Amino acid sequence: MKLKLVLVCLGFVINLGAQNSDKADQLYATGNYAKAIKAYKTSKDVETVLAKIAKSYIAIGNYEEGLSYYIKAIEANSDDALLKYDYAKLLSRTKSYEAANSIFSNLIKNDSLNPNYHYELGLVLQKQKDTTAHDEFLKTFDLDATHQKAIFKVAKQLIIKRKFEEAHRFLDKGLESYANNVELISLKAQAYYFQEYYTHAVVWFNKLIDLGEVSEFIHEKLSLSYAQNSDYQDAIKHRKLVLNYSPKDANAMFVIGGYYQRISDFENAEKFISAALQLQDVSLSEEYQTLGTILNRQKKYEAAIKAFQKSLKEDASNIMAEFFLLRTKDEFYADIDTKITMYEKYLAKHKKSMFLTYAERRLKELKEEKFLQED
Repeated sequence: MKLKLVLVCLGFVINLGAQNSDKADQLYATGNYAKAIKAYKTSKDVETVLAKIAKSYIAIGNYEEGLSYYIKAIEANSDDALLKYDYAKLLSRTKSYEAANSIFSNLIKNDSLNPNYHYELGLVLQKQKDTTAHDEFLKTFDLDATHQKAIFKVAKQLIIKRKFEEAHRFLDKGLESYANNVELISLKAQAYYFQEYYTHAVVWFNKLIDLGEVSEFIHEKLSLSYAQNSDYQDAIKHRKLVLNYSPKDANAMFVIGGYYQRISDFENAEKFISAALQLQDVSLSEEYQTLGTILNRQKKYEAAIKAFQKSLKEDASNIMAEFFLLRTKDEFYADIDTKITMYEKYLAKHKKSMFLTYAERRLKELKEEKFLQED
């Protein structure tokens, strides 16, 4: 009777543990990660759900706890390569690149034919600014010629090195298995643009737009490509779309005006070029004044004088810059008579200046200094 009771109780506990695990899985699947963690921790055999606890912590952004539970899971299941793989990816994500590098390298030793091990190691090496990252992406491609992410990495590096024909071969191979990969299409469009094959570039940039990819970059490059082929109407169209992203882009307006001029639409050419000039007609008086004060702080008086003079050229009514110019000249010039003349002119011009008291006091000091020298 007692044995029967023990067996019943044991069965109840096992069933309860299984129910808790199932409940935790359901909570995890529906995004209730914090509750899933609590449920997993009540599991009878916690060792079997350590990885799930780690993933739950990662899902809520607690990477430290995620790493901690991955370590526990690996200690309990030392031969589980998937656990090590996920752990290494989290290490990379949290910028622990050396540790991630070590684990991925060991995984490759045990299974050198797994393309994703090479790809993830490549990403880590790239973060470490190690040029052998490219070799790992190539190995990934050799093991899986359909690996879209590896193809992107290899092709991008080839474009940077201006090895365009080689880049196209990789991109074409990738597009064979995934024709609408916008990242590969974008690289292909850019490669043709940098090659100055503008007709081809137009085709591939338009493919991006057909797939719903629109951006300031795409419209700008399309506009420039159309213009290179003397297709100014389309060049204008896409350059105007650039203005949707940067309405006060004076350069874009000036370029549009130039395109209108090419097709003899002088009215619109005037409109856009005038707008561009108006936007560029901004006083830099305050900026030069700031530069002057910074130069003064470094006792670079001659350079400061030039900065304040530029400030006044931008805005002759900038009384602050005018006074700072006076004070800087006072510091820079050695001749007392020159200084006295400067202050006398300043006081004659500015009888209601906010700096009037200082200027009068400084003029008095200079005259007394001159008197003592003569004496």
